[in-house]
Amino acid sequence: MSRALPKYNKRRVAIIGGAAAVALTGAIVAGTALAGETSKSGTTTARTLADVGSITCPDVASQLPAIPATAQAEVDRNLTLLQTQIDEANKRLVDTVGQGGPNFVQNAILGPLEDKRIATVNRIATAIGRTADKPQGLDALAPCTLNAGGAADTGEAAGAGAGEEAGAGAEAGATPSEAAGAEETGNAGNAGDAGEAAGAGAISCPDVASQLPAIPATAQAEVDRNLTLLQTQIDEANKRLVDTVGQGGPNFVQNAILGPLADKRKSTIDRIAISIGRTAEKPQGLDSLAACTLTK
Repeated sequence: MSRALPKYNKRRVAIIGGAAAVALTGAIVAGTALAGETSKSGTTTARTLADVGSITCPDVASQLPAIPATAQAEVDRNLTLLQTQIDEANKRLVDTVGQGGPNFVQNAILGPLEDKRIATVNRIATAIGRTADKPQGLDALAPCTLNAGGAADTGEAAGAGAGEEAGAGAEAGATPSEAAGAEETGNAGNAGDAGEAAGAGAISCPDVASQLPAIPATAQAEVDRNLTLLQTQIDEANKRLVDTVGQGGPNFVQNAILGPLADKRKSTIDRIAISIGRTAEKPQGLDSLAACTLTK
C-alpha cells in the first residue's frame, strides 16, 4: 500500500539514490526501488563486476516512518552502515570468485550479510521506538539477492513474506535450562552419525546464560526464547559442519560457518540485552560472547 513518505525520507532516498545509481566502476544497476542500497566499488573493473554479478538489497530508508529528532543521528549512522555492508559484500564477491562449492555465495556472503542487516535494522527500529511507535517488520528487508552477471532484480521478492525475527520458528521446543546448559559445547548429536561428527569436529561457544545479570520478570520470556535460539544456532552450525566436510578451501569453516554463526549470535545476544534494558540496567559487553571456535 503506497503512502506519502516523510520529508526526511524523501530527502534521504533522493540523496542516497543518487549515490547508488552507479554500481562499482560505473556498471548501472537497474531498480529505482533500491535507491541507496545497490553497492559500488572502485577496486574492480566493470568486466569483473559483469562476470560475478552484484548484490541487491531491499531499500530500508523508504520504509521508515517519521523519524524523531532524537533518533535522527543514530538512524543516519545505521543507514550508512547498511550501505557499507553491501559494499563490503560486493567486494568479497569479487575477491572470492571460484572459491567454495555451489552454495558458497549464499553461505559465506549472502547469509552473513543478512545477519548483519538484521542487527542494523533492529537498531534503527529500537532508536525510533525510544520516543515514537517502534516500526515493525523491518527484518523482512534483511535478505539480499545476487544478480548473476548483472541481471536486473529489485531484490524486493527476497524480502517479501519473510516474517519478523526469522529465527522465531526455531525458538520453541527447549526449556531455558536446556538452552543454558547445552550452549557452551554445542550439540553435535543432530549433525548426523557419531562417526561423521567426530571427523568434522564440533563447535564450542561461550555460555551466555551464566553471564547475565538478574533478569526482570517482564523480560524473562523473551530472554528464554533467545537463549533457546542460541542453542538452535549452534545445532544448525554443527549440522552444517558435518554436511560440508571437504568443501571449500582452508578458510571455508571460518567463512561459511563460524563467521555467520558469530553474526547470528551477536544479533540474538543484542536482543537479550535490549529486553533486559527495558526495565533494568542494560548488560554491557555481551558481544564478546558471540564468537565460537572449532574443536577437533
